[in-house]
Amino acid sequence: MDRRDSSKTDGGKTAGNTDRRNLSVALAMAALVCGMVGMSYAAVPLYQLFCQVTGYGGTTQRAEKAPDTVLERTLSVRFDANLARGMDWEFKPVQHKIEVRIGDSMLAHYEATNNAKAAITGTATFNVTPEAAGQYFNKIECFCFTEQTLEPGARTDMPLTFFIDPEIVNDPEARNIQEITLSYTFFPVEDGATVAATRKKAGGADGT
Repeated sequence: MDRRDSSKTDGGKTAGNTDRRNLSVALAMAALVCGMVGMSYAAVPLYQLFCQVTGYGGTTQRAEKAPDTVLERTLSVRFDANLARGMDWEFKPVQHKIEVRIGDSMLAHYEATNNAKAAITGTATFNVTPEAAGQYFNKIECFCFTEQTLEPGARTDMPLTFFIDPEIVNDPEARNIQEITLSYTFFPVEDGATVAATRKKAGGADGT
């Protein structure tokens, strides 16, 4: 009788230990899944921050003002404009190319017209090429910092104030650059979420 009771007791302890181990494994797996989901959401802003700090992928920088130092050397800056599918706008640079003194604050303009029969809100992504110039291309003011809404048939001027950081001449990978292309792509904003978030182009997000 005692042996049978002991056997039952040991069996109960084994089953209890197994249940506790299974519960621990389940909790660990749940924590892992939650961690992976959290990391996936954090990956986008962390990647954007990385691009903004390093200029990776041609991501430009944002600045409060131009530097005090202005060099005699000049660079050519070319302006490019693109529209995503479903963006019924006309979007173009007012000037296609300008000469810029390194360190000098410059003003350029884009122009957009809504050709649709309804109001359209858009947001712009941007990058520069060559990619090595990204961390030296600084924007002080830009239409790309906020969403833009145009009524049917409306046209708007979109100014851009920028400068090229003089530190570019000290970078072995960027100091020989003679021309920089600044490219914008406008995407429609749908239901409060930009299509750009799901159709991210190579390069940037900007950051700013």
